[in-house]
Amino acid sequence: MKGINRVEVNEFWADSTIVEAGDFVYIAYCMGNEGKSAEEQMAGAFELLKKRLEKLGLGLDSVVQMDCLFKNIEDLNLLPDVIRRYFGDKYPARKAFTSDFIREGILFQIDAVAYKG
Repeated sequence: MKGINRVEVNEFWADSTIVEAGDFVYIAYCMGNEGKSAEEQMAGAFELLKKRLEKLGLGLDSVVQMDCLFKNIEDLNLLPDVIRRYFGDKYPARKAFTSDFIREGILFQIDAVAYKG
């Protein structure tokens, strides 16, 4: 293994939002447009994911798996169109979960795994 690199370390929460481990990158807590509609929050989350990947010289095409967290599972119906906009036809594997987020205005979050090998 090439080693582990922790990026965007948050001492208060005791976590890293980007962790490189060998040929894989683990990205957590991608949220954006808090307080707006679910579709706007999905777009904001994908924009943040994209920015975090760019820090490592990667693009969305490197994403191989995503966990999509929803406040309201009915919003899952909006996700395919947003994914098509951001990923074209290079879809990652994904799962959907519901979550009681720590702040009231959050409706959507992504955690992702990317391959950089």
